[in-house]
Amino acid sequence: MDTYGIISLIPVAVVIVTAILSKRAMESLVLGTFVAAIIFAKGSWWGTWLEYSYNQIGNSAYYILLFGMFGVLIRLLDESGSAMGFADIATKYANSPKKTQLFAWVLGIVIFVDDYLNALAVGIAMRDLADKWKIPREKLAYIVNSTGAAVCVLIPVTAWAIFYAGQIEETKALEGMSGLSAYLHTIPFMLYAWLAVLVVPLFVLGIIPTFGAMKKAEKRAQETGRVFPDHYYEEGALEESTKEELPKSSALNFIIPMLVCIAVCIYTKDVLTAMVITTPVAAIMLMIQKKLTIGGCCDALINGFKDMLYIMMLVIAAFVLQDFNDALGLTPYVIGLVEPIMSPALLPVLSFVVVAALAFCTGSFWGVGAITLPIIVSLAASLDANIYLAIATVICGSVFGSHACFYSDAVTVTCASIGIKNMEYAKTAVPLILVPAGLSIIGFIIMGFVF
Repeated sequence: MDTYGIISLIPVAVVIVTAILSKRAMESLVLGTFVAAIIFAKGSWWGTWLEYSYNQIGNSAYYILLFGMFGVLIRLLDESGSAMGFADIATKYANSPKKTQLFAWVLGIVIFVDDYLNALAVGIAMRDLADKWKIPREKLAYIVNSTGAAVCVLIPVTAWAIFYAGQIEETKALEGMSGLSAYLHTIPFMLYAWLAVLVVPLFVLGIIPTFGAMKKAEKRAQETGRVFPDHYYEEGALEESTKEELPKSSALNFIIPMLVCIAVCIYTKDVLTAMVITTPVAAIMLMIQKKLTIGGCCDALINGFKDMLYIMMLVIAAFVLQDFNDALGLTPYVIGLVEPIMSPALLPVLSFVVVAALAFCTGSFWGVGAITLPIIVSLAASLDANIYLAIATVICGSVFGSHACFYSDAVTVTCASIGIKNMEYAKTAVPLILVPAGLSIIGFIIMGFVF
């Protein structure tokens, strides 16, 4: 692939710098795609931008439907009081702020089938209970997303595991061994994934104190009762439904749809199919109990899609940026920069850092993994390095991107289920995520020399 060299870094740099200065994700992404179109265009940059955007809107129909159905289900469970019914049961076990956060962490590990489903289920289940104990929504979002992709890669029956097992088999670097068998050998080396999950209770229990913007968010929630950032209240960004007493219904109205969703997701291996089946199940249950009317369910359908409009636009903009990054050859350029300094001892840490940086900048975890895995595996073989460790660093880098990239689909789904904006997550959660990332860098250096 032809690359544009160092120029390929400009669009991503524009997005990150603009987001930091403006604290707005959507505008930053769109500006980044404009800059990329100007660099890449052979003729009219506007025509090039429109072409990429139109193509991505068509390609993103799956995600538009998926996020829309997420919104509908969230509306149904919220407006009927089903989520609050579940929260009432959870209160028996989560009867303090720390226990509530630990309960959310455990629930995130239990619902390991899919990182989207994890974010949706845990977010809806825990946000009312978290509000009761004055836990800031930003902290809940951090806990939920930390048990998303990280748990999915550690359990070899998820979409993440199946994807990477297939990629490993395609490299043909481990002859005589299936991709899944090779994947199982890499799990002990997935240092960042293990640390990302295990560091959460350390923050919750205060063994590692929170710091920075997250500490301020916790202080705000405890002292003022404002679980959302202050500007949400000052700008009237919260809907009346979050301020008024909502009705309550049986916890089964939450539990049964979630079990249906998980079962269908496991059977079909497709979260959209699971959502299409689960949403009518939830609606029918609520109508039979007269918790919602047919008109109320139709309102939830319309309002649910409307709630997710910003999310859909954000994800499409991120995908357009990914397409431009691919066209500009960003990933091959960065890999080419570090190849000359690779050595058996430094391969693990350099691989993790490079893949993590690419995943963070592009928001494309599986895409970056698919491109970099064959390169890293080939380097490991030529350098006589530990191939399992090399594969694990690529996977861990992708997981870091899922946790840290503020415009990624994973962060977007998490923020949608929790009810905050992506930039609020970025300000508060990313500094905490850097703790396991920093420990992983040290660990991969050590492992590189040991193995």
